[in-house]
Amino acid sequence: MDSTANARPIPADFAHVHTWVFDLDNTLYPPKARLFDQIEAHMVTYMVDTLKISAAKANEMRTAYWHDHGTTLAGLMHHHDIDPDPFLEAVHDISMHPLTPDPWLAGRIAALPGRRIVYTNGTAPYARRVIAARGLDGLFDAVYGVEHANYRPKPEAAAFQQVFGQDGLDPTRAAMFEDEARNLAVPHDLGMRTIHVAPERLDHGYIHHHTDDLSAFLARLVG
Repeated sequence: MDSTANARPIPADFAHVHTWVFDLDNTLYPPKARLFDQIEAHMVTYMVDTLKISAAKANEMRTAYWHDHGTTLAGLMHHHDIDPDPFLEAVHDISMHPLTPDPWLAGRIAALPGRRIVYTNGTAPYARRVIAARGLDGLFDAVYGVEHANYRPKPEAAAFQQVFGQDGLDPTRAAMFEDEARNLAVPHDLGMRTIHVAPERLDHGYIHHHTDDLSAFLARLVG
């Protein structure tokens, strides 16, 4: 277990890594941007309009489905046979104005050796908008969204297997950066190096490292 609060370098822990996998939301941008406030509001509106329920009930279901199924969409598909594409288009139609370019982060990602990919429970088009708003264009070899996993979300093992199989990465030579701790359990079991990017430290056995500052953590890897 490690943290950016510690000064000791850790490059040896990552010397074997050839593929760097980054989650998107609250990982490649700080949680204070609060993009999910916009997304969650759109989810509630969509559920109210589609399921003909109250906003309070929609918000309750949104949270329960996220907890039980990995994403709200997965719960809606399971319980209500919701068509995923219109839902995803609607909920990701948000403003990127809270995001600002981060040249320091861009430089540190660019300096990572090997391949760099993004894998999100959002969609690839939405991910590319976020990447552009953060000034990270051109840094990633591939961008994968939930659509590439047949709409199965992290933390499901089948979702990781689908995406990693498409990418052709070797999990034993890969590392994953992720803000949702539960989404690191399967990568750990597959042999990946796992980094939890979040304000709080969680002492789960499937988390190798913790940081509350992705850019600072990467600086320790690339110098």
